[in-house]
Amino acid sequence: MLLSNLSSEIKQYLVITGNYWAFTLTDGALRMLVVLYFHQLGYSPLSIAMLFLFYELFGVVTNLLGGWLGARLGLNKTMNLGLSLQILSLVMLAVNPQWLSVAYVMAAQALSGIAKDLNKMSAKSAIKLLVPENADSTLYKWVARLTGSKNALKGVGFFLGGMLLGVFGFQGALWAMTGLLILAWLSSLVLLKQDLGKKKFKPKFSELFSKSRQINILSAARLCLFASRDVWFVVALPVFLTSTLGWAHTLVGSFMAGWIIFYGIVQANAPKITRNQTTPAKQLTFWAGLLTAIPAIIALALYQNAASTWVIVIGLLCFGGVFAINSSLHSYLIVKFADSDGVSLDVGFYYMANAMGRLFGTVLSGAIYQTLGLEACLWLSSILLLITVLISKRLGDA
Repeated sequence: MLLSNLSSEIKQYLVITGNYWAFTLTDGALRMLVVLYFHQLGYSPLSIAMLFLFYELFGVVTNLLGGWLGARLGLNKTMNLGLSLQILSLVMLAVNPQWLSVAYVMAAQALSGIAKDLNKMSAKSAIKLLVPENADSTLYKWVARLTGSKNALKGVGFFLGGMLLGVFGFQGALWAMTGLLILAWLSSLVLLKQDLGKKKFKPKFSELFSKSRQINILSAARLCLFASRDVWFVVALPVFLTSTLGWAHTLVGSFMAGWIIFYGIVQANAPKITRNQTTPAKQLTFWAGLLTAIPAIIALALYQNAASTWVIVIGLLCFGGVFAINSSLHSYLIVKFADSDGVSLDVGFYYMANAMGRLFGTVLSGAIYQTLGLEACLWLSSILLLITVLISKRLGDA
């Protein structure tokens, strides 16, 4: 089918998805580049975690204020702003390596965190406006495909980061990604619909926190859910694979890329997996409960001195598959619960909680791994997931 024959809604969906894909490739590659490059320089796990502190911290603020800006200015403007800030972040890091102090890298990562959450908030909010009211099945599919494809490409970005570091070095990889993102930014400026998502009446600043009970509960559950993942996945796992199992950087990047791609594929197909089951809100409790057991089982297997490589590989695949369904259900429900007029306000608030969970998880990942090891990170992951289950039950039959 020719593009000219597609509806305007489908065309906008394709532009938003392409924009999101290009950004995600660079975001995943940049994260892997930073973790592996600074570990190679001799940084401790906690120091590496600190490099991402502002990335996650500014994500918390950006989602809150970005939702407000999107409602006032339009989602096209916040999405393009996110792309331009990511370009600036990449250029900042592509300077002489002698300039890359911890404070400097944290500042560049702060810009990247702002960029990522502006882009994500804009993309997720825009989907709500392109799907007709009460078309819940279509909405679930579109959100799942957008989110799943994004995460699959983030996995490709992880692989790209590890590969480019080995082939071209830190600076060469950053300049290549900058060129890719400039092309996406120019295309977005031309093709994205003007004033998409702009609220009919200018929202007051006080509206940032006036959320419904459903959105507040879902946001609290999201915080714990993503903290449970990042507490062992972000810093502890790549460092464990290189320092304890002796994996090469390219192998670490390839493995984590494969995991994210698998995660994204499951996420995109979540509507098929959860079809004909109970209400989505009740499914959250079921799938979060199932996920709770997996980190604990991995920790027990490691404690029993089981084959560490196979325990990590198989355990991580099980965790990724079940986590993907949890994440897809969450992403659908927040878009469903959000108010159509000024949707970015609700979505921004929700992803603020997501960023806060990532922040806690990232800092704890470095700190706990450095002092207590990977098993402690896994036990904390299960505790956070148990809290997620208890919070999710409060959604009832929504």
